[in-house]
Amino acid sequence: MYTHRSRRSPWLQVGASVGCLAAFQLSCAAADPAAATRTPIKHLIVIVGENRTFDHIFATYAPRGGQRIDNLLSKHIINADGSAGPRYAEAWQYSADVTGSASYTPNPKNKVLYRVLPAPLSGGPADVCKDNGICTLSEARASEDGLDESDYPYLLSGGTGIAAKLPDSRITGVHSSAPYSTLPPGPFQLTNARSLPYDSYAANPVHRFYQMRQQLDCDAAQISARFPDGCRADLFAWTEVSVGGGGDGAAVPADFSTDYAPGATTTGEGPAGLGFYNMQQGDAPYTKYLADHFAFSDNYHQPAMGGTGLNSLMLEFGDALWFSDADGKPAMPPHGQLVWAGTPDAGVVDEIENPNPAPRTNNWYLEDGYGAGGKGSPVSGGGSYSACADLGQPGVAPIVAYLRALPRPIDPKCEPGHYYLLNNYNPGYFGDGSLAYGDTDPANTPFTIPPTRQRSIADVLLEHGVSWKSYSDQWNTYLGDKYQQHDTAVGALSDQYCNICNGFQYQTQIMTDERIRSAHIRDTVDLYADIDHGTLPAVSFVKPSGWVDGHPASSKWNLYEGFVRKIVRSVQANPRLWQSTAILITTDEGGGYFDSGYVQALDYFGDGTRIPLIAVSPYTRAGHISHEYTDHVSILKFIERNWSLPTISPRSRDNLDNPIPSAGNPYVPRNTPAIGDLFDLFDFSLSAR
Repeated sequence: MYTHRSRRSPWLQVGASVGCLAAFQLSCAAADPAAATRTPIKHLIVIVGENRTFDHIFATYAPRGGQRIDNLLSKHIINADGSAGPRYAEAWQYSADVTGSASYTPNPKNKVLYRVLPAPLSGGPADVCKDNGICTLSEARASEDGLDESDYPYLLSGGTGIAAKLPDSRITGVHSSAPYSTLPPGPFQLTNARSLPYDSYAANPVHRFYQMRQQLDCDAAQISARFPDGCRADLFAWTEVSVGGGGDGAAVPADFSTDYAPGATTTGEGPAGLGFYNMQQGDAPYTKYLADHFAFSDNYHQPAMGGTGLNSLMLEFGDALWFSDADGKPAMPPHGQLVWAGTPDAGVVDEIENPNPAPRTNNWYLEDGYGAGGKGSPVSGGGSYSACADLGQPGVAPIVAYLRALPRPIDPKCEPGHYYLLNNYNPGYFGDGSLAYGDTDPANTPFTIPPTRQRSIADVLLEHGVSWKSYSDQWNTYLGDKYQQHDTAVGALSDQYCNICNGFQYQTQIMTDERIRSAHIRDTVDLYADIDHGTLPAVSFVKPSGWVDGHPASSKWNLYEGFVRKIVRSVQANPRLWQSTAILITTDEGGGYFDSGYVQALDYFGDGTRIPLIAVSPYTRAGHISHEYTDHVSILKFIERNWSLPTISPRSRDNLDNPIPSAGNPYVPRNTPAIGDLFDLFDFSLSAR
C-alpha cells in the first residue's frame, strides 16, 4: 500500500487536482501550473546530467552546521588530501577468477586482493579541436546554447594528450611504461595540480546491468551491520579489466598488464571507476556551492543497475520496459537472426542477454551489447533483454536467488514471458513521430525497442491537467536529422541530442499524437524562454546535450555545472518564479564509478549505486543533508504527492511505501523495499528567500 508520511507544515493541505474529460486532451496540457498543490512549490525542474556517483563527486565534502554525511572522508577511507585513510581497507578491491565456470555469477568466490590496481586507461579527446571539432569560441557558442559566456572556454580545453586505451599517466601513480601502476588497491584521487586538473577529460568506466551486479558483489551470506544487504562493492576494478563488456574494444598493448585479458582487446578503461574528485582542493566548485547553500541527499540512488537507458526510463515510467509484438503483447526479441545488409551492424545478432562466460575466458560475456560473441570482436549492439521470470535464462537464477535469500525476501517484479530491456536501445519512434523500430535505412541501427503503450508520469499529468514539458538540448536540430548523422558536427549542424535519455520518445500515446508531441517535447531554448516569460509548466524534465551533460570522456563535470548554473541563475532572476520553484539536480546513473554507500534491493532491476541529488529552492535550509533512502522514482512520488496525483500503474515503483529508518541507522529502511518522496529535503515552514 502506498502511504505518505505526514509532515508538520502549514502548506501541506490536500488540493484538488484539475480533471479532464478525456485523457490526452490538449486542454489538459495547457492547465494552470499553479493548480492546487500541497506545498508552495508550483514548478518543479528536474535536471539530469550523466554518469557520476555520490562518492565520485562528494568524496571529501565536509558538511556544515553539524550535519552528518556518509562519504569516503567521513568513513576515514580517505583523508582530506585524497590519500588513503586509516580505514582504507574497507574499500579494497579484489580480482576474481571465474575461468572454467559455465554460468554467470554476480558474486565470485575465488577473490584475491590486488597488490596494486591495474592501470586506469585514458579516455576522452586527446585534442579537443581535432577530436571534437570545436576549435574557437565562436564554434563553441554555435554548438551549444546552454552555457553562460564565462563557461564556453571549457569546450575548448581539457584534452588528454594521450591516445585512447593507454595508461593514463596524468594520474598520480600511473606510468606510461612498466610497472604501469603503483596505485593502492582502492579509491584514488583522479585530479592533481601537475598534470590532471579539474578541467580535464577522463575515462568512461563500464556501466551496464550485469556488470554492475558484479561490481557490487552482493550475497546474502555477506550481510552484516557494515553490509546490510550483503553488497561489498569490491569488484569494480576486476569487472572492468575482465572484459565483461562496455566499451569500444580497442587493442591493449601485448605487454601492458597481466591483469587485462591476454591477447587482444579490452572493453572498458580499467579501474577508472575508482577515481574521485576532491572538493577540498577546489574540484566541483559550483556543486559544492549549491550543496553549501541549499540541500542535498547522501542516500539517493540510480534506480536500476547499469546505464543510461534503463535508469532514464525508470525516471519517467517508474518501471522497466519490455519487448512487445505489433499488437503490444509480450514477445521474444530477435535472436540469432540476420540483420539487414548495408548497416554498420550487419551480421547475426542476438538481442537476448547472455552474461555467461565464454569458454576459456575469465568473465567475457557470451552475448552483451559490446563484446557480443565472446571472440574478441565486439559489435555496437547485441544482447540487452532478459526474461527474468524464467530461471533458465542466462544470468537470472543467481540474482533471483539472492533476492529471495534476503531477510525480507524481495519480489523480482518480473512478469512471465516478458523480456525486459536492461541496457541501451534506441526508442521506437524518431522525434518527428515516425516509426524507428524496423526502419531499414542504412543510417539507422537495428538496436531499437518496439514502441510501447506502457504508462509514464506523462499519462498521469495529462489525465489530471498538470502542465509539463520535456526540454531536451538540441531537440530542434535532431528533428531535422533523425538519424543523427551530424552528431559530431559543430555550429548549426551540431547534434548531441540524447534519444535514449527521453523516455517519452518510447511511448505510442505521446509520439503519435502530434498535438501532444509538439506541445510537450521541446528544445532547451524554449526552457530559457519559458523561464524569462514566466510560462514555465508545473513539471519540467531537462536534459543537456552530449557536449555539456558531464558524461565522462565525452563531456566534463565543469561543463554540466555550467549548464546547471545558467538555469539556476535564470530562475533566480525572476523573483516571482523563484519563490514557487524547486530545482532538482542529479545524474541519470553512476557511470560505473565506485561508491561506498548502502544499496537497497528493490526488485530484479535495482537499486544501484548512490548518485548526487541537490535541491535548489527557497524552501531548503543551507547545507541540509537528507539521509532518507530515495532514487529517481522518488521524484515521481514527489510530483504525485505535491499535485495530489495517483501512481502510474499498479506495479510501478511509486507504489512503494516511504522508508522507516532502522534504529540507529537512518540510511537503511526497516520496511524494505521502500523509497522516500524527497519531502525531507525541504522545510516548507520557511519564508521564501
